[in-house]
Formats: sequence, C-alpha cells, structure tokens
Amino acid sequence: QVQLAESGGGSVQASGSLRISCAASGLSRLRLAWFRRADGKEREAVAVIYTASSSTVYADSVKGRFTISQDNAKNTVYLQMDSLKPEDSGMYYCAACQLCSGGWYADAAYKYWGQGTQVTVSS
Repeated sequence: QVQLAESGGGSVQASGSLRISCAASGLSRLRLAWFRRADGKEREAVAVIYTASSSTVYADSVKGRFTISQDNAKNTVYLQMDSLKPEDSGMYYCAACQLCSGGWYADAAYKYWGQGTQVTVSS
C-alpha cells in the first residue's frame, strides 16, 4: 500500500513558477507520475520519475519548463513548474505503481493516487 498526498498548488500569473509536492509513504522502487486534468478535458500525464534510478520522462507540452525530482530523505517527489501558461491550469495528481502494467502516460497503469492539488495560471 502506498499513500500519496499532494500539496503546494495555488494561483500564479502566466510566466511565473510554482512547485508542487507529493509526499509518499515510501519511495522504494516506484514509478511515480504527475497527471493533470483541466476543466472539460481528459486527464493527461505530465511527467514521471522512476525512483530506483531517478530517470525521468516528460510530456512534450511541458518539456523544458517542468522538472520532476525526488528527495528520498523526505519521501517526497516534486514538480517544479516554470514559465507557466494558462493552459497548464488544472487539478494535478500524483500517482504511483510498483508492478506497473502499461506505459508511463497511461492512468490505468497506476494503482495509487493522491487527492490532487489545484493549479491556476492566469493570463
């Protein structure tokens, strides 16, 4: 069982920055991803980190602007979001799996989910 809790969401103006956090009950050998859902849109994968190796993958829409990282001492994964755009607004969720079935971008592959944190970017 992996418990996840997001924090750090808020409102920011376009071109600003925000860092959101995902506190986990443990980070051992997880695939941990950030997803987001904008109003009226489907949930989409944003970034993933493989905690055993710290390797990362990003969606094209955020590549070069967002950075996912982990702090093993705090059992926390961060998503640093820079150069934010209004289209980055939405509810952000962290999700994790240990025995993952499916690509990193597939929400069905993740067994554990947090409750979400809202990010609003105004123009």
